[in-house]
Amino acid sequence: MSNLSSVFYLVSAVLFILSLRGLSHPTTARKGNFYGMLGMAIAIGTTVASPGVLSYKEIAIAFIIGGLIGSTIALKIQMTALPQLVAAFHSLVGLAAVFVAGSAFYNPEAFDIGAVGSIPTGSLIEMALGTAIGAITFTGSIIAFGKLQGIVTGNPLVFKGQHFLNLIIGFVIIGLIAKFCIVQTPEYFWLIVLASFAIGFLLILPIGGADMPVIVSMLNSYSGWAAAGIGFTLSNNLLIITGALVGSSGAILSYIMCKGMNRSFFNVLLGGFGGEQAVASSGKKDDRQPKQGNAADAAFMMKNCSSVIIVPGYGMAVAQAQHALREMGDILKKEGVEVRYAIHPVAGRMPGHMNVLLAEANVPYDEVLELDEINRDFSSTDVAFVIGANDVTNPAAKTDKTSAIYGMPILDVENAGQVFFVKRGMASGYAGVQNELFFRDNTLMLFGDAKKVCEEVIKGLEN
Repeated sequence: MSNLSSVFYLVSAVLFILSLRGLSHPTTARKGNFYGMLGMAIAIGTTVASPGVLSYKEIAIAFIIGGLIGSTIALKIQMTALPQLVAAFHSLVGLAAVFVAGSAFYNPEAFDIGAVGSIPTGSLIEMALGTAIGAITFTGSIIAFGKLQGIVTGNPLVFKGQHFLNLIIGFVIIGLIAKFCIVQTPEYFWLIVLASFAIGFLLILPIGGADMPVIVSMLNSYSGWAAAGIGFTLSNNLLIITGALVGSSGAILSYIMCKGMNRSFFNVLLGGFGGEQAVASSGKKDDRQPKQGNAADAAFMMKNCSSVIIVPGYGMAVAQAQHALREMGDILKKEGVEVRYAIHPVAGRMPGHMNVLLAEANVPYDEVLELDEINRDFSSTDVAFVIGANDVTNPAAKTDKTSAIYGMPILDVENAGQVFFVKRGMASGYAGVQNELFFRDNTLMLFGDAKKVCEEVIKGLEN
């Protein structure tokens, strides 16, 4: 039975690797999801069928409750709420790691890692590390969820000496882990949990809204490493492999996004980037008035130009305007206009947010280009149609050293011949920084709900 379980676990691991490979490109993402679901089904079935599993009734009840909750959320969740849902799920993974570690500590015989008071040092280290990373993931993800949901302010919450405090708590956690491995008492286990909970809060609170997509990706990595740590405790090879895949892929994605934002990867790990600058620039008041246009202006100009680059952002997601936007693009293409979509690495609230929305509206994949692929083309483009993409188009990232987004590579939409910027009002973006693009001579603001504005542009194109 043990050999058969190993074979099934190996098949699951291969399917998880194929899943990650499939998810690396929009055209194969559906197949990647299927591989991942199939691999997880095989892994769960193999685990439940193991001889040591006896509590089938409790497992069945947990499956039913979890399945009902998951199905309900999946059916009701809006695409705009996916980032905070992902953050919430990360918190559950972290909390699960803490619970499993606690179970292994209080009942080591059930996990075949010794007896109470005489657990091997190696198992204790694995258990403590999995607990610490899981607890940090839990509270960090709760704060990320709160910021994305608007429950917690998106502005960085900073105070003097916070990095020193984080350093002290980090050393305290290391000391507690060492003491825990020596004395093996519950008090030190729960002190590790509490200290890790605290540093999870402190690491994410100073992160500003503009950097939240990187944090979501980084927390995904943390959840993977927490699972891998518990996998070592349980001697479960599949959990180790799965956790390592999630942890490493999340870390790689975070690194790629940091490059896209010109941020330090190590600052992400330490939870301290973007905060001080945001505080310095958030108090500025701007009384300038932008030039306003209307849907008819946009329709006329786009219909009579040769190239249009559409830049989608969170405003498109909120208004659910992707279908209207695709219809607008289809009409322009019939008129002989070249239409492309420019995606910033951190547009929206999580990695790939805009790509998913455009794919949902059946926008052709070959028309959707990343920043590096399309940025130089703005200078030779007649019209840039920006729909709610605020921070990622802000020229202040290149000119204002006090800005929270200074140094972040942006989409150079200001270089287009004409810019139409669709927005509800003049409020700043998620980073709390006013967009200098609003006041450029070649920019016309189209105020209103993004979906309604697109529908009005479509009417203008059809006339």
